[in-house]
Amino acid sequence: MKKLQFFILLFIVFITTIARADEGMWIPMLLGKYTIADMQKKGFHLTAKDIYDINHASMKDAVLIFGRGCTGEIVSNQGLVFTNHHCGYSSIQSASSVEHDYLTDGFWAKKITDEIPIAGLTVTFLERIEDVTSKVLANVKPSDTEQEREEKIKANSDALIKANDANGIFDIKIKPFYYGNAYYMFVYKIYRDIRLVGAPPSAIGKFGGDTDNWMWPRHTGDFSVFRIYADKAGNPAKYSPQNIPLKPKKHFKISLKGFKKNDFTMVMGYPGTTQEYLPSYAIEVITQTKNPISIDLRRHILDTMDKYMKTNDKVRIQYAAKYAGIANYWKKWIGENMGIDRVNGLQRKQNFEKQFTQWVAQSNNQKQYASLLPHYKTIYHDIKPLVAVRQYIIEGLLAPNLMSLTRNFSLLKDWDKKTDEEKNKIQKLLQSRAKRFFKDFYLPIDKEIFEMVLQQYFEKVDKQYQFAPFTEFKTNDDATQYVKSLLEHSVATDSSKLYPLLNDLSSQNITTLLNDPIYQFRNAIIDFYLTHIQPQYSQFQAQLDSLNRLYMSAQIEFYKDKKRLSPDANFTMRVAYGKIGGYEPRDGVVYKYQTYLSGIIEKGKMGVYDYIVPKRLAQLYENKDFGPYGENNRLPVCFLASNHTTGGNSGSPVFNADGELIGINFDRNWEGTMSDLIYDTSICRNIVVDIRYVLFVIDKYAETHRLIEELDLVKK
Repeated sequence: MKKLQFFILLFIVFITTIARADEGMWIPMLLGKYTIADMQKKGFHLTAKDIYDINHASMKDAVLIFGRGCTGEIVSNQGLVFTNHHCGYSSIQSASSVEHDYLTDGFWAKKITDEIPIAGLTVTFLERIEDVTSKVLANVKPSDTEQEREEKIKANSDALIKANDANGIFDIKIKPFYYGNAYYMFVYKIYRDIRLVGAPPSAIGKFGGDTDNWMWPRHTGDFSVFRIYADKAGNPAKYSPQNIPLKPKKHFKISLKGFKKNDFTMVMGYPGTTQEYLPSYAIEVITQTKNPISIDLRRHILDTMDKYMKTNDKVRIQYAAKYAGIANYWKKWIGENMGIDRVNGLQRKQNFEKQFTQWVAQSNNQKQYASLLPHYKTIYHDIKPLVAVRQYIIEGLLAPNLMSLTRNFSLLKDWDKKTDEEKNKIQKLLQSRAKRFFKDFYLPIDKEIFEMVLQQYFEKVDKQYQFAPFTEFKTNDDATQYVKSLLEHSVATDSSKLYPLLNDLSSQNITTLLNDPIYQFRNAIIDFYLTHIQPQYSQFQAQLDSLNRLYMSAQIEFYKDKKRLSPDANFTMRVAYGKIGGYEPRDGVVYKYQTYLSGIIEKGKMGVYDYIVPKRLAQLYENKDFGPYGENNRLPVCFLASNHTTGGNSGSPVFNADGELIGINFDRNWEGTMSDLIYDTSICRNIVVDIRYVLFVIDKYAETHRLIEELDLVKK
């Protein structure tokens, strides 16, 4: 226990040490202790309490989780929300049809009664954060196994959640930081009546498409507009025509003042995952095994989707969100590998490890830290084959959409043991999921993906990890014939076959569903994984969890007199700050920090399918009709800053030194996507849609003036 107490004390000493913070994603409740002074030194005009305060309205009250994986911000006293177009994409799609193609044409609610309820969409507000490290680790002993440790942590966490539950009013999460050296509790409130207010056409909101994804210069109007509704008391409520727009605790003012190079800028949001403190052996496995497999499989899937989407408008709408989701990380992983290679990331890690080894040898930590790196080396060598087969299963065999549909059949197991209420609930759930599935399903695409992933597994996975039916295959044609048989005999491929069975869950129909060949094949994959892959992988992972926790403590100690280390992202609210500025991606190339509408017009003349300029936008440009949103007879569109962001920061508000909204974060530069693993201040940039372009599109392009009237605009 003394050793554990030492680590807790070390962590507390670490977070309260005053030092320089050039990068990182910082916990807002701790800004006053160790970050705000540096922020103010670099130009920030507000205080830590302006950002995070549980007793008074603060900036954290206007930043929200949008859906399940994005960020959004409140911009009016009537619950108006800005986020990214790609964050709202699936909601826009769900409201669309061939007759009302809001993806292509855009959507603007001209009056409040036109706003469209989006089923299943939520927004989540942070109420407060609490350091619960000592409570979570109260009875944890250094001698505990990882399983014992996790069981105690879970029990302690569950007790804390129950004690703070407030009769179910809040959603409470307890998250580990610094690989389990610290724990924080996050108390949230969730709103469930969210309505689509406005979205530009994809020619604006997705301008550049896959061609420009992760790239700079960028000219994308990546925004959409929603509104939060509550009951008449302002509390979360399910959709009802009687609900009213939320009166938020806080909303952001919007700046029309512009900015210049090196101006202070700040991002608040919910970054998803970073892994900056891993050893070189982990980076090697990620970049040389995991990423290449995922990139290759997704490339094949995207090629298949693209082929059909180009020739069928209905299919294009059905698969638009799926394609965008798959393509996003496909391109990200490519850039991540390129970026790490460009900055010699692996060598940098290895150089640090040499310094670390020397430090261990010269300090009193020989016994504690000496075996860390050798142990890492052994584990990553042994886990590499398992990483490969996991990717071929997760990114490959489980990729066909029919796999996700038939997964739901497992709810029918032990049917006779369920109550009538449970049966009715399951039946309705299966029916609704099937209906949503077939709305966006095209069998020829799934058939080709099915054939491809089986062939890839058969060809490239080591024989020791082959299982039936792969052990029976002789050639790729056998895989093709197997897929043909699966589809011919499955009831999941056609709604006319599946719906009658789900409408009458008789014993015979349930047997048919549970014996469906695609469902049975999925079960075979899962059984093989759980029997032959997961146990060994979990053993390695448990060892890595222990090593990561100790290595993180060691790095904190190593750096304690040199710099602070911000905790890795874990989809909790963070603050990142930096400055406006471009970068030099390679020799002889210099990127400026701002793009303009003229760049959209220029790209529109290139004949690239991702560069389609709406006629009205072109006309506004020709007339130089920019309203109050232009500067020097030009209309700003996007800009760059050096804020540390990652997935989850999509839709994050970007502020100036006065805490006024100047843009909406939507991407990173391709050369800097390796920032999830290695952050390099010289080339890592976040890409932001300029708020002046957002307002221009709403006001001048869409002529939705009622929304502009809601906003608090700070003019020049």
